[in-house]
Amino acid sequence: MPESARKILALVPAYNEGERVRAVIEGASKHLPVLVVDDGSSDETAEHAGRAGAEVVRQQPNRGKGAALRAGFRYVLEHGFDAVVTLDADGQHDPAEIPDFLHRLEETDADLIIGSRDFRSMPPVRRFANSVGRHCFSWALGHDVPDNQSGYRLIKRRLMQAMLESQEGGFEFEVEMIVVCVQRGFRLDWVAIRTIYADETSHIRRWHHVKHFFRVVWQTRQATREKRTT
Repeated sequence: MPESARKILALVPAYNEGERVRAVIEGASKHLPVLVVDDGSSDETAEHAGRAGAEVVRQQPNRGKGAALRAGFRYVLEHGFDAVVTLDADGQHDPAEIPDFLHRLEETDADLIIGSRDFRSMPPVRRFANSVGRHCFSWALGHDVPDNQSGYRLIKRRLMQAMLESQEGGFEFEVEMIVVCVQRGFRLDWVAIRTIYADETSHIRRWHHVKHFFRVVWQTRQATREKRTT
């Protein structure tokens, strides 16, 4: 199906992003209609999103990024969209790069297209963490994964449907998505994106995230071994 015939939505999970979400919506809406899932924010994120022209789904209480993405996926599937482009609400993803994902979809028809960042452009601590995570996860999956943490993605309908079965509530949901894509024989592809760091406040609880990331890595390694022996 050509890009022009596909029904695609920009999906922005947001938690206490306040006015910052407006710029993301305004940039993304130049290319796609926008849905914001307000994940239990205690500020005016939802109001800012609505005034910027986005459709808004609110979930209470705060349940984590994975749960917010699943809520968005359910909306997408119920409204007949073929794919979504997910991007963060804090400005780390440049909405001007959305056409790069759409063009790659037209070229490859991949089920999951991930925006791959240049780790050399990251602050030293994040560069180290992402590099270690990349190598550990690629080893566990038996498949080279240049960037498993990037939330800037294009996701097609059948992968969204598969991910509704996930029990992951936090950022680990995005790691699991890669596992599901590869293990189900879906097509995985990449597009280079800008690496942006400003003064945004991370919502990641660092040690909680590390613990659950390596839990997913271990589960992935076990599942990969089992698959190879069957």
